[in-house]
Amino acid sequence: MDLYYMPGSAPCRAVQMTAAAVGADLNLKFLNLMAGEHMKPEFTKINPQHVIPTLVDGDFALWESRAVCVYLIEKFGKEELFPKCPKARAVVNQRLYFDMGTLYQKFSDYYYPQLFAKAPADPEKFKAMETAMGLFNTFLEGSKYAAGDSLTVADISLVATVSSYDAAGFDLTKYPNVNKWYQLCKSTVPGYDINQAGVDEFKKFFN
Repeated sequence: MDLYYMPGSAPCRAVQMTAAAVGADLNLKFLNLMAGEHMKPEFTKINPQHVIPTLVDGDFALWESRAVCVYLIEKFGKEELFPKCPKARAVVNQRLYFDMGTLYQKFSDYYYPQLFAKAPADPEKFKAMETAMGLFNTFLEGSKYAAGDSLTVADISLVATVSSYDAAGFDLTKYPNVNKWYQLCKSTVPGYDINQAGVDEFKKFFN
């Protein structure tokens, strides 16, 4: 399986950690977005949305990191990461959608205009980011992991996002449940060393 990626990308790191968790062997294909490689015809033919990560498994191509993570889990039969119980799976899905639509989105809204368009910091967007992290802190009240007492794909996706907040210098100590969970994930999420290497790359944007 080929994975088109950039190491600093949180969604790409989530897929790489999931692959490590399920034992999937990925053929990594670096795609330099800064150089516009994602707009080349050979890539847009694979993925007309021209985003990363993009997974190619034979004649099948898939993008959107959380969909890719779930695909890998189901393909390799690691259902403990995406439980079959409807209620348990619903909570995992809720956390994944929260990550995509709120936690990661608010991070992107605040930091990416500054990093890539040289825009000034927007205090209102920073407040929205704090609110999002506060919600995650509430979700973790009395819970070991993001969706209960067991590690799931929700943790893998969320820790890629939260580690990006950390890389940007966002103060996680204000959110004790998040900080405790984050430290736990560093030692329990398979392939976290891959994530850390990507985080180290991502930090360079803030130097």
